[in-house]
Amino acid sequence: MIAHLSGKLISKQPNQVIVDVNGVGYEVHVPLSTFYEVGEIGSPVQLRIYTHVREDTIALFGFKSEKEKLMFEQVTSISGIGPKLGITILSGMPVDELVAAIRQSNLARLTSIPGIGKKTAERLVVELRDKLAKTAPTGEQTSAQSVSQPQEDVISALVNLGYAKPSAERAVQMVVSTSKTEPAFEELLRTALRQLSR
Repeated sequence: MIAHLSGKLISKQPNQVIVDVNGVGYEVHVPLSTFYEVGEIGSPVQLRIYTHVREDTIALFGFKSEKEKLMFEQVTSISGIGPKLGITILSGMPVDELVAAIRQSNLARLTSIPGIGKKTAERLVVELRDKLAKTAPTGEQTSAQSVSQPQEDVISALVNLGYAKPSAERAVQMVVSTSKTEPAFEELLRTALRQLSR
């Protein structure tokens, strides 16, 4: 079983990347959180891998953090939730928010994820609430990307407004990565808020 890939990123699109490992390209399904963090095409990348084997196919699912991979395994252990839906769930919100929603039986939050209906949300709560209470995730791993002072200030402001820090960091990185020059504080905050409200 493949458990880890380390190579060069040769293609990326939401929910899928291709990693070149010594001349062999591995197609890996990823959640949006990992898509945002893998860097630009041509950059080195390391992914934790979950190998899904069926009679007719072998599929690889990749994650930047061990916490995401463990959550994916927990979610897909539930009857009726396969790997593709597992990736959709992890794309819908950061792991810490997902854990909090399950532990608080917050069905409204869970059903806000595309593809998750009330019955699936109820299954997530019933089957994972007690397990997650015992294995609450540790603090978010720090991103390898350097963060400037204005970015730090905007992230702090977003957290003060009630957004989870991982979501705030991701929104700011998205804005910065799509801007030719780094926006000033107010512009960065306004654009990051727009990103978060989508």
